[in-house]
Amino acid sequence: MERLIIPKDYETKLDVIETEKAIQLIRSRFEQRFAEEMNLLRVSSPLFVRPESGLNDNLSGAEKPVTFNVKRADNIPVEIVHSLAKWKRKALKNYGFTAGEGLYTDMNAIRAEEELGNLHSIYVDQWDWEKIITREDRNEQELESVVRKIYRVMKDTERFIAERYPEIAPILPEDISFITTQELEDRYPDMTAKERENAIAKEKKAVFISKIGGKLRSGEPHDMRSPDYDDWELNGDIVFWYPVLNKALELSSMGIRVDRSTLIKQLELSGCEDRMELEYHGMVLNNELPFTVGGGIGQSRFCMFMLRKAHIGEVQASVWSDAMVQQCAAAGIPLL
Repeated sequence: MERLIIPKDYETKLDVIETEKAIQLIRSRFEQRFAEEMNLLRVSSPLFVRPESGLNDNLSGAEKPVTFNVKRADNIPVEIVHSLAKWKRKALKNYGFTAGEGLYTDMNAIRAEEELGNLHSIYVDQWDWEKIITREDRNEQELESVVRKIYRVMKDTERFIAERYPEIAPILPEDISFITTQELEDRYPDMTAKERENAIAKEKKAVFISKIGGKLRSGEPHDMRSPDYDDWELNGDIVFWYPVLNKALELSSMGIRVDRSTLIKQLELSGCEDRMELEYHGMVLNNELPFTVGGGIGQSRFCMFMLRKAHIGEVQASVWSDAMVQQCAAAGIPLL
């Protein structure tokens, strides 16, 4: 299934060559400032993992990863990653990082069951990051502090690009706002979760929507989240209002990671107790991993926002249906 929005009278700000140059500027600027602000070291990361490791991101729990066997290595089965949410925490332990230090990586993934459209591709590229915190830092204040640091770097990048491309005016507000999913439901009780996100993003322009995964007072969760990496009480999404498409645009999902008690609780609530037998989950249950905060920032989505593009295919090469390619071409949306 595909969903395509064609903005009225859309005209790209930059041609393909200038777009490619601008993408490189955005990535290098953001990456440098992000690493400095967060005290992160860039590391290499896997494209695939072994299923029994429990390291792959299960996303909402329904998506199946792309799998294959490594014939030249005892025919070992492996999975293409969905993200590196769990791998990063284990890497921090293995590499000897300490409190206040962290890592980031260029994460490339395939999400074969993704619904294609302006914001979604089967190819996913993120700055995946993770940082060690103390047990005392597992609180909302620490989470909000991290969000503000990331937002400062995002605003800096927007200013940087606007200085080089006058046709792209800054639109981000001075500060990012915060709201919980329950506050959002109380505020807009007759809306769907996506409608609520659109409403608050349009009002605030930049907002962190927190506490995603658990059921709200209505009996429904705001959105589905895997139960085994984020603490559902200490996570959230950075969402911007995107006037090009007239809708909310999620740029980052992040959170303070589960400890032993929250892992057990969330696995039980999700009916996923069988995961406790996996290697990664056993390490959390045995208190063998550091306390961390981490997340992913969509690289192509970020570039799309910064360059005011109508389709993610304008900033990344991927696969689309013939019908979508034809519709985009007719509307002046040049897919790479």
